[in-house]
Amino acid sequence: MTLAPLDASKVEITSTDHPSAPKPNDQLVFGKSFTDHMLTVEWTAEKGWDIPEIKPYQNLSLDPSSFVFHYAFELFEGMKAYRTVDNKITMFRPNKNMERMNKSAQRICLPTFDPEELISLIGRLIQQDKHLIPEGKGYSLYIRPTLIGTTASLGVSTPDKALLYVICSPVGPYYKTGFKAVKLEATDYATRAWPGGCGDKKLGANYAPCVLPQLQAASRGYQQNLWLFGPDNNITEVGTMNAFFVFKKKDTGKKELVTAPLDGTILEGVTRDSIINLAKERLDSNEWIISERYCTINEVAEKSRCGELVEAFGSGTAAIVSPIKEIGWKGEQINIPLLPGEQTGPLTKEVAEWINQIQYGEVEHGNWSRVITDLN
Repeated sequence: MTLAPLDASKVEITSTDHPSAPKPNDQLVFGKSFTDHMLTVEWTAEKGWDIPEIKPYQNLSLDPSSFVFHYAFELFEGMKAYRTVDNKITMFRPNKNMERMNKSAQRICLPTFDPEELISLIGRLIQQDKHLIPEGKGYSLYIRPTLIGTTASLGVSTPDKALLYVICSPVGPYYKTGFKAVKLEATDYATRAWPGGCGDKKLGANYAPCVLPQLQAASRGYQQNLWLFGPDNNITEVGTMNAFFVFKKKDTGKKELVTAPLDGTILEGVTRDSIINLAKERLDSNEWIISERYCTINEVAEKSRCGELVEAFGSGTAAIVSPIKEIGWKGEQINIPLLPGEQTGPLTKEVAEWINQIQYGEVEHGNWSRVITDLN
């Protein structure tokens, strides 16, 4: 028997009887308000994907023994849609999120799907609630596709039932009043991910264990953890973001943009990939080296002492970039330069503008922006 594929053409849409009015921009808090509709698609090992439904936002009904509650059969994605300067609704590089979502699904034995079909379904969902997408630079619609195992059983096995759903949240700028550089605690007392594990997959199980170390760091005056791994204390990620460092050799003046390699330990960030690509395109190769390699906390500390640490930042969907101003490590405070009178370094600021310009339609860049609908 051939299993039914995910098919956007079969979607059934039920509109809400009580459409919401858009919230004022100054009332938008990340992940606290949601649009009127959601997308759900059920899957079974016997039949494959069922008919997709777009329906009013509502609670899910799941058996208490569902796999997702007991064995963490759960994955998700984070992506955004934007209202552009020419009044179109676009998604930023959705194919990259779909590619990563399928990799996550394969890793925990959940069903995969045709990426273009889910992109099309998300587009239909966005069209249903397009009036709730906020206007203005820095404002967007955060999209959360989620896939969970729903088999009702306490036996550990491959799920034979699953639910794919998508919800959306209108959001404002991560930094409402401009950049705010953060202080990090270099963390070797807890490990976010390890070779052969699932650190490169966007699984819910990767996130909950990181909250306690963050609270511990916060109790010592730090906003986030700088995750280290291995005997050399390689820098992997910062909080839930990819990490970037900029070094400058005193003898040659040449700068190096460094981020950890994709060796299966760190998350394959869409923003990370975008920054690397744009940096290779736009930074002068005579002045810059773009490196995907590990740097250690000791290397960062040494380069700080000798004046070769220029700046550092994290990257992710929510903030694009998050400037770093200080790292605590074994009683030493590693200070990272910022622009005079500002809370960011020069490249951090430039990278944020590069990506913002593409996301809001001010600059075209290949097929990175997928038009969902034209509001003109």
